[in-house]
Amino acid sequence: MEENKHLKNVSLLLLATLFISTSGVLGKYIALSPEVIIFCRATIAAVIMLLFCVIKKINIKIISKKDYTHFLISGFFMAAHWVTYFYALKLSNVAIGMLSMFTFPVITALLEPLFFNVKTNKTHLFLAILVLIGVYVLVPNLSLENSYLKGILFGICSAFCYALRNLILKKHVKKYNGSALMLHQMIIVSILLIPVLFFSDFSNLESQLPLLLLVALLTTAIGHTMMVNSLKHFSVSTASIIGSIQPIFGIIIAFIFVKEVPSINTYIGGGLILATVIIESIQSNK
Repeated sequence: MEENKHLKNVSLLLLATLFISTSGVLGKYIALSPEVIIFCRATIAAVIMLLFCVIKKINIKIISKKDYTHFLISGFFMAAHWVTYFYALKLSNVAIGMLSMFTFPVITALLEPLFFNVKTNKTHLFLAILVLIGVYVLVPNLSLENSYLKGILFGICSAFCYALRNLILKKHVKKYNGSALMLHQMIIVSILLIPVLFFSDFSNLESQLPLLLLVALLTTAIGHTMMVNSLKHFSVSTASIIGSIQPIFGIIIAFIFVKEVPSINTYIGGGLILATVIIESIQSNK
Protein backbone atom coordinates (compact mmCIF):
# COMPACT_ATOMS: atom_id res chain seq x y z
CA MET A 1 0.00 0.00 0.00
CA GLU A 2 2.79 2.42 1.01
CA GLU A 3 4.72 1.37 -2.11
CA ASN A 4 1.76 2.27 -4.35
CA LYS A 5 1.24 5.60 -2.56
CA HIS A 6 4.91 6.52 -3.00
CA LEU A 7 4.80 5.54 -6.68
CA LYS A 8 1.70 7.70 -7.17
CA ASN A 9 3.37 10.70 -5.47
CA VAL A 10 6.54 10.33 -7.57
CA SER A 11 4.42 9.97 -10.75
CA LEU A 12 2.46 13.17 -9.95
CA LEU A 13 5.70 15.02 -9.25
CA LEU A 14 7.15 13.87 -12.59
CA LEU A 15 3.92 14.90 -14.39
CA ALA A 16 4.15 18.34 -12.75
CA THR A 17 7.76 18.51 -13.93
CA LEU A 18 6.71 17.68 -17.50
CA PHE A 19 4.13 20.48 -17.52
CA ILE A 20 6.62 22.99 -16.06
CA SER A 21 9.20 21.88 -18.67
CA THR A 22 7.13 23.55 -21.40
CA SER A 23 8.33 26.91 -20.03
CA GLY A 24 11.71 26.38 -21.73
CA VAL A 25 10.45 26.46 -25.31
CA LEU A 26 7.73 29.01 -24.53
CA GLY A 27 10.11 31.31 -22.66
CA LYS A 28 12.68 31.17 -25.44
CA TYR A 29 10.34 31.72 -28.37
CA ILE A 30 7.57 34.03 -27.13
CA ALA A 31 8.47 37.28 -28.93
CA LEU A 32 8.18 39.57 -25.89
CA SER A 33 10.63 40.73 -23.21
CA PRO A 34 10.98 38.46 -20.13
CA GLU A 35 9.35 41.07 -17.86
CA VAL A 36 6.28 41.34 -20.12
CA ILE A 37 6.00 37.54 -20.44
CA ILE A 38 6.13 37.05 -16.65
CA PHE A 39 3.65 39.87 -15.96
CA CYS A 40 1.15 38.41 -18.46
CA ARG A 41 1.83 34.85 -17.30
CA ALA A 42 1.25 35.69 -13.62
CA THR A 43 -1.83 37.86 -14.27
CA ILE A 44 -3.56 35.28 -16.50
CA ALA A 45 -2.62 32.46 -14.10
CA ALA A 46 -4.01 34.47 -11.15
CA VAL A 47 -7.39 34.80 -12.90
CA ILE A 48 -7.40 31.05 -13.71
CA MET A 49 -6.43 30.12 -10.14
CA LEU A 50 -9.05 32.45 -8.63
CA LEU A 51 -11.81 30.93 -10.78
CA PHE A 52 -10.64 27.43 -9.85
CA CYS A 53 -10.60 28.25 -6.12
CA VAL A 54 -14.09 29.79 -6.31
CA ILE A 55 -15.53 26.82 -8.24
CA LYS A 56 -13.89 24.29 -5.89
CA LYS A 57 -14.76 26.43 -2.82
CA ILE A 58 -11.14 26.44 -1.69
CA ASN A 59 -10.42 28.71 1.28
CA ILE A 60 -8.00 31.43 0.11
CA LYS A 61 -7.96 33.45 3.34
CA ILE A 62 -4.51 34.12 4.82
CA ILE A 63 -4.51 32.88 8.42
CA SER A 64 -1.96 35.10 10.19
CA LYS A 65 -0.11 38.40 9.71
CA LYS A 66 3.21 36.53 9.78
CA ASP A 67 2.04 34.52 6.75
CA TYR A 68 1.47 37.78 4.83
CA THR A 69 5.17 38.59 5.20
CA HIS A 70 6.26 35.08 4.16
CA PHE A 71 3.96 35.15 1.12
CA LEU A 72 5.25 38.57 0.06
CA ILE A 73 8.90 37.50 0.34
CA SER A 74 8.32 34.17 -1.45
CA GLY A 75 6.34 36.02 -4.16
CA PHE A 76 9.27 38.40 -4.67
CA PHE A 77 11.66 35.46 -5.10
CA MET A 78 9.19 33.78 -7.49
CA ALA A 79 9.09 36.92 -9.67
CA ALA A 80 12.90 37.22 -9.61
CA HIS A 81 13.25 33.51 -10.41
CA TRP A 82 10.98 33.69 -13.45
CA VAL A 83 12.41 36.91 -14.92
CA THR A 84 16.05 35.81 -14.58
CA TYR A 85 15.19 32.33 -15.89
CA PHE A 86 13.59 33.76 -19.03
CA TYR A 87 16.64 35.99 -19.55
CA ALA A 88 18.77 32.83 -19.30
CA LEU A 89 16.66 31.23 -22.04
CA LYS A 90 16.81 34.30 -24.30
CA LEU A 91 20.60 34.68 -23.93
CA SER A 92 21.48 31.01 -24.52
CA ASN A 93 19.16 28.21 -25.67
CA VAL A 94 16.50 25.99 -24.11
CA ALA A 95 18.94 23.27 -23.05
CA ILE A 96 21.57 25.54 -21.45
CA GLY A 97 18.99 27.90 -19.91
CA MET A 98 17.14 25.03 -18.24
CA LEU A 99 20.21 23.07 -17.17
CA SER A 100 21.91 26.10 -15.59
CA MET A 101 18.75 26.92 -13.63
CA PHE A 102 18.87 23.37 -12.30
CA THR A 103 21.68 24.22 -9.99
CA PHE A 104 18.78 24.95 -7.61
CA PRO A 105 18.83 21.44 -6.06
CA VAL A 106 22.46 22.17 -5.08
CA ILE A 107 21.46 25.44 -3.45
CA THR A 108 18.35 23.89 -1.86
CA ALA A 109 20.29 20.98 -0.34
CA LEU A 110 22.82 23.40 1.16
CA LEU A 111 20.22 25.90 2.47
CA GLU A 112 17.57 23.49 3.80
CA PRO A 113 19.35 22.85 7.16
CA LEU A 114 19.25 26.64 7.77
CA PHE A 115 15.44 26.70 7.36
CA PHE A 116 14.41 23.40 8.95
CA ASN A 117 15.66 21.19 11.76
CA VAL A 118 17.39 18.71 9.46
CA LYS A 119 20.98 17.61 9.11
CA THR A 120 22.92 18.17 5.92
CA ASN A 121 22.41 15.02 3.85
CA LYS A 122 25.74 13.73 2.49
CA THR A 123 24.02 12.01 -0.43
CA HIS A 124 22.34 15.29 -1.40
CA LEU A 125 25.72 17.00 -1.34
CA PHE A 126 27.14 14.31 -3.62
CA LEU A 127 24.20 14.66 -6.00
CA ALA A 128 24.58 18.44 -5.84
CA ILE A 129 28.21 18.10 -6.95
CA LEU A 130 27.11 15.93 -9.89
CA VAL A 131 24.67 18.64 -10.98
CA LEU A 132 27.40 21.30 -10.64
CA ILE A 133 29.77 19.24 -12.80
CA GLY A 134 26.98 18.92 -15.36
CA VAL A 135 26.59 22.71 -15.46
CA TYR A 136 30.38 23.25 -15.68
CA VAL A 137 30.47 21.03 -18.77
CA LEU A 138 27.97 23.41 -20.41
CA VAL A 139 30.17 26.53 -20.13
CA PRO A 140 31.64 27.24 -23.60
CA ASN A 141 34.26 29.68 -22.28
CA LEU A 142 34.63 31.95 -19.26
CA SER A 143 34.35 35.28 -21.11
CA LEU A 144 31.52 37.59 -20.05
CA GLU A 145 31.32 38.64 -23.70
CA ASN A 146 29.84 35.21 -24.39
CA SER A 147 26.03 35.33 -24.32
CA TYR A 148 25.87 31.65 -23.31
CA LEU A 149 27.91 32.37 -20.16
CA LYS A 150 25.60 35.31 -19.38
CA GLY A 151 22.67 32.94 -19.83
CA ILE A 152 24.24 30.45 -17.40
CA LEU A 153 24.84 33.19 -14.79
CA PHE A 154 21.22 34.34 -15.10
CA GLY A 155 20.19 30.68 -14.75
CA ILE A 156 22.18 30.28 -11.53
CA CYS A 157 20.69 33.53 -10.15
CA SER A 158 17.24 32.15 -11.03
CA ALA A 159 18.10 28.90 -9.24
CA PHE A 160 19.04 30.75 -6.04
CA CYS A 161 15.73 32.67 -6.05
CA TYR A 162 13.74 29.49 -6.75
CA ALA A 163 15.44 27.59 -3.90
CA LEU A 164 14.64 30.39 -1.43
CA ARG A 165 11.02 30.59 -2.65
CA ASN A 166 10.52 26.82 -2.21
CA LEU A 167 12.10 26.79 1.25
CA ILE A 168 9.91 29.68 2.46
CA LEU A 169 6.75 28.15 0.96
CA LYS A 170 7.48 24.69 2.39
CA LYS A 171 6.52 25.99 5.85
CA HIS A 172 2.96 26.67 4.65
CA VAL A 173 2.03 23.61 2.56
CA LYS A 174 0.39 21.89 5.54
CA LYS A 175 -1.79 24.91 6.37
CA TYR A 176 -2.89 26.00 2.90
CA ASN A 177 -4.26 24.35 -0.22
CA GLY A 178 -1.69 24.27 -3.06
CA SER A 179 -4.02 26.18 -5.40
CA ALA A 180 -4.53 28.91 -2.78
CA LEU A 181 -0.76 29.23 -2.31
CA MET A 182 -0.21 29.59 -6.06
CA LEU A 183 -3.03 32.15 -6.31
CA HIS A 184 -1.36 34.36 -3.70
CA GLN A 185 2.00 33.93 -5.44
CA MET A 186 0.57 34.97 -8.80
CA ILE A 187 -1.15 38.03 -7.33
CA ILE A 188 2.10 39.16 -5.67
CA VAL A 189 4.17 38.58 -8.83
CA SER A 190 1.61 40.56 -10.88
CA ILE A 191 1.65 43.48 -8.42
CA LEU A 192 5.45 43.56 -8.26
CA LEU A 193 5.65 43.73 -12.07
CA ILE A 194 3.05 46.49 -12.55
CA PRO A 195 5.85 48.98 -13.52
CA VAL A 196 6.32 46.82 -16.65
CA LEU A 197 3.07 48.36 -17.95
CA PHE A 198 4.74 51.77 -18.19
CA PHE A 199 8.22 50.86 -19.45
CA SER A 200 7.84 47.87 -21.79
CA ASP A 201 6.74 47.21 -25.37
CA PHE A 202 3.37 45.43 -25.66
CA SER A 203 2.95 45.98 -29.42
CA ASN A 204 3.38 42.27 -30.20
CA LEU A 205 1.01 41.10 -27.46
CA GLU A 206 -1.97 40.05 -29.59
CA SER A 207 0.00 37.65 -31.80
CA GLN A 208 1.68 36.06 -28.75
CA LEU A 209 -1.51 35.66 -26.70
CA PRO A 210 -2.10 31.93 -27.48
CA LEU A 211 1.41 31.09 -26.22
CA LEU A 212 0.97 33.30 -23.15
CA LEU A 213 -2.30 31.50 -22.35
CA LEU A 214 -0.50 28.16 -22.70
CA VAL A 215 2.35 29.14 -20.36
CA ALA A 216 -0.16 30.57 -17.84
CA LEU A 217 -2.49 27.54 -17.84
CA LEU A 218 -0.33 24.46 -18.44
CA THR A 219 3.04 25.55 -17.05
CA THR A 220 1.89 27.78 -14.20
CA ALA A 221 -1.67 27.11 -13.01
CA ILE A 222 -1.45 23.31 -13.41
CA GLY A 223 2.27 22.46 -13.29
CA HIS A 224 3.36 24.71 -10.43
CA THR A 225 0.28 23.92 -8.32
CA MET A 226 1.06 20.21 -8.62
CA MET A 227 4.69 20.95 -7.72
CA VAL A 228 3.66 22.88 -4.59
CA ASN A 229 1.32 20.03 -3.59
CA SER A 230 4.22 17.58 -3.92
CA LEU A 231 5.98 19.36 -1.02
CA LYS A 232 3.43 17.70 1.28
CA HIS A 233 4.98 14.32 0.45
CA PHE A 234 8.67 15.13 -0.15
CA SER A 235 11.35 17.31 1.41
CA VAL A 236 12.27 20.38 -0.65
CA SER A 237 15.64 18.79 -1.50
CA THR A 238 14.03 15.54 -2.68
CA ALA A 239 11.37 17.34 -4.76
CA SER A 240 14.08 19.59 -6.23
CA ILE A 241 16.39 16.77 -7.20
CA ILE A 242 13.62 14.60 -8.68
CA GLY A 243 12.42 17.73 -10.50
CA SER A 244 15.87 17.98 -12.07
CA ILE A 245 14.56 15.80 -14.90
CA GLN A 246 12.82 18.97 -16.10
CA PRO A 247 15.69 20.00 -18.43
CA ILE A 248 15.63 16.55 -20.03
CA PHE A 249 11.92 16.99 -20.76
CA GLY A 250 12.59 20.54 -21.97
CA ILE A 251 15.37 19.46 -24.35
CA ILE A 252 13.10 16.75 -25.83
CA ILE A 253 10.23 19.25 -26.24
CA ALA A 254 12.59 21.78 -27.89
CA PHE A 255 13.89 19.10 -30.26
CA ILE A 256 10.38 17.96 -31.25
CA PHE A 257 8.78 21.37 -31.73
CA VAL A 258 11.59 23.74 -32.75
CA LYS A 259 14.30 21.29 -33.94
CA GLU A 260 16.84 22.61 -31.41
CA VAL A 261 19.64 20.00 -31.37
CA PRO A 262 21.79 19.86 -28.18
CA SER A 263 25.60 19.68 -28.35
CA ILE A 264 27.59 16.72 -26.99
CA ASN A 265 28.37 18.75 -23.84
CA THR A 266 24.64 19.21 -23.27
CA TYR A 267 24.14 15.45 -23.47
CA ILE A 268 26.90 14.89 -20.88
CA GLY A 269 25.55 17.56 -18.51
CA GLY A 270 21.99 16.31 -18.97
CA GLY A 271 23.13 12.72 -18.36
CA LEU A 272 24.66 13.68 -15.00
CA ILE A 273 21.47 15.46 -13.99
CA LEU A 274 19.32 12.50 -15.04
CA ALA A 275 21.56 10.24 -12.93
CA THR A 276 20.83 12.36 -9.84
CA VAL A 277 17.08 12.02 -10.48
CA ILE A 278 17.25 8.21 -10.59
CA ILE A 279 19.45 7.98 -7.46
CA GLU A 280 17.25 10.39 -5.48
CA SER A 281 14.04 8.59 -6.54
CA ILE A 282 15.45 5.32 -5.17
CA GLN A 283 16.73 6.98 -1.97
CA SER A 284 13.46 8.84 -1.25
CA ASN A 285 11.55 5.54 -1.51
CA LYS A 286 13.75 4.08 1.22
